[in-house]
Amino acid sequence: MVGTSGRQIAVFGAGYIGLVTGACLAELGHKVVVRDINPERVQVLQAGDVPIYEPGLGDMIARNKERLTFTLDLEEVLADAEVAYVCVDTPPSASGDADLSRVWSVIRSLAGAPHLQAVVMKSTVPVGTGSRVRAVLDETGLTHVGYASNPEFTAEGKAVADFMKPDRIVIGADSPAAGALVEQLHAGVDSPVVAMDVRSAEMVKLASNALLATRISFANEIATLCENTGADAEEVLRAVGLDHRLGPHFLRPGIGWGGSCFPKDSEALRQMASNTGFHPPLLSAVIDVNNIQKRRAIQKLTDQLGTLADARVALLGMAFKPGTDDMREAPSTVLATRLLAEGAQVRCWDPLARPAEVEPWTSATRYASPEKAMADADAAVVVTEWPQLQDVDWVRAAQGMRRPVLFDGRNLLEPKRMRAAGFTYMSVGRP
Repeated sequence: MVGTSGRQIAVFGAGYIGLVTGACLAELGHKVVVRDINPERVQVLQAGDVPIYEPGLGDMIARNKERLTFTLDLEEVLADAEVAYVCVDTPPSASGDADLSRVWSVIRSLAGAPHLQAVVMKSTVPVGTGSRVRAVLDETGLTHVGYASNPEFTAEGKAVADFMKPDRIVIGADSPAAGALVEQLHAGVDSPVVAMDVRSAEMVKLASNALLATRISFANEIATLCENTGADAEEVLRAVGLDHRLGPHFLRPGIGWGGSCFPKDSEALRQMASNTGFHPPLLSAVIDVNNIQKRRAIQKLTDQLGTLADARVALLGMAFKPGTDDMREAPSTVLATRLLAEGAQVRCWDPLARPAEVEPWTSATRYASPEKAMADADAAVVVTEWPQLQDVDWVRAAQGMRRPVLFDGRNLLEPKRMRAAGFTYMSVGRP
């Protein structure tokens, strides 16, 4: 326990953000009840297991089992709660806007909890949502309850560390008391607190993800130019990143970004801008570059194989990034869908990912190792930069393929080594 003055906290949502938020607040000394509407998920958590893979999260939950409980019951989560955290997902709707139906369900459920002192929004929401939440709270008799936007900046694979040692804690509150309370909840976390108005705090999360996405798309566009001119994108971007004004972060070319945040938040920001009458040309280009990048791999394979009809293609990695089992908006899904549409047979491997039983994964064959996925295949694609791929016997893998074609979509492997192993080797932005 780090903190010294514990509070009673209700957390709504037991997904990635809700579980990490609840576990870390318990670690800070608070008593936390996490509610979810998924019975299977709650049952797994009550049994002491964790339904998602996140390094350190299972140990933290076990360590704080006296202060951290899970429930399906609304009355249980709100009983004696001083603060309610909203950590439900806000997926894109058919129009591209963020679907806030789960957020509103939570906010309306708070009407019977007059003992609350504050409501804290962790979910990523459009700018202006806080004003609407304030109005609903007032309508339901909770005029005394403060409201704060406290966006999360956790990256999957290191979310626990990001919560406990963040770059900054952003708090946008509608009253000084609400802001002070949220800051007190983070006692024991040694990071700067950045206080602002609610709308600005809502924008910070969207703007941060949009800028990171921009850097990735920029790196991928430069990589394409490097391929067309004979330059080496790895060397170019390494030198660019040494500029103290720019830095090296998120300047690596690859197969494109995915996950639960970048695609959803970038599209939501673009749609939010369009709703105000402004078409954001830069953000639109960033999204377009990323969409194209995922499909360039298909063209590279077609150029080598001639046709993808009946070709056996192994996708090495399915999760959107290493260190997580998250399949949301993963580039592998786009690749598998396109390959199947071209008539290819899709094989796949990932040490953690658990794809839903839907297309394209019901039409793909999963293997227990990269070597088995590549056996008798016509081509392989490095989709996720899992460190296990460094340990593959690539000479043997090449010998076991029908046609040793390898597209390294993450520039994980050394080109000379792969060509010496017998592969027709392609990567992103490298000659």
